[in-house]
Amino acid sequence: MSLYEALIELIDTNSLVKLKGDLMDAYFLEIQKLMQVVKVQENAQIKGAAQIIVQRLQRGGIVQLFGCGHSQLLAQDAFYRAGGLVPVRPIIIEPLTLQAGAMTSSKNEKDPTIIEQYKDQFDFRENDVCIVISTSGRNQAPIDAAFLAKESGVFVMSLQSLAYREQPSRHRSGQRLENIVDLVIDTHIPIGDGLLHHNKIQYAPASTVISSIILNALFSEIIEIMAISIEALPVFKSNNVDSDLSHNEAMIANYQHRIKF
Repeated sequence: MSLYEALIELIDTNSLVKLKGDLMDAYFLEIQKLMQVVKVQENAQIKGAAQIIVQRLQRGGIVQLFGCGHSQLLAQDAFYRAGGLVPVRPIIIEPLTLQAGAMTSSKNEKDPTIIEQYKDQFDFRENDVCIVISTSGRNQAPIDAAFLAKESGVFVMSLQSLAYREQPSRHRSGQRLENIVDLVIDTHIPIGDGLLHHNKIQYAPASTVISSIILNALFSEIIEIMAISIEALPVFKSNNVDSDLSHNEAMIANYQHRIKF
């Protein structure tokens, strides 16, 4: 390689590194801006939801989370989590998970019979709370899950982006998720999910990041409220540090009649 060719390659490499750095900075910047929007505009809803959930947990209820595809990952993420709430149960319907195949999951989410087929996976009881996670709030399965929860008499809330309200419902009732639940926490995710653009391509999705932040903020608020009156908080300690695990064992014993740990 000539000296000229080596210099050209070095210039191109440096330019690429700078470009990647700029794009990474752009994503962080957009996420931070979106976090601030959620923090300011959803503060009242998060605090209100926390108060309701604490009341129901103190009366023996649990928090159940439902989602499809990537939203289902959020339900799993909150389960049996170090530093997280103990009484959390993900509702897992295998054909709606990414493990079943991404395209299969997407197809099944729009199936008007899927929730009825797997109705035995739901176990709503008095004082439970159901959180339905669905960015678009328009597909059959999340809406049917919300209807089922409402029929069971539990408190139902959604984690969704109200930016999608202009997108018509795919549910046979014509209703969208926000029309059914008792409380909505808006993720403010833009239609299409991506925060960055190149020509007509939208990329850098944000729904998982922002929804995870909201859930952890909600659970943190719940824990802080409970800490006022409860000494043994229903919070998991990490199994990966050297410590006494009797706390976790006692917490599991309290809830294993409702949750399969």
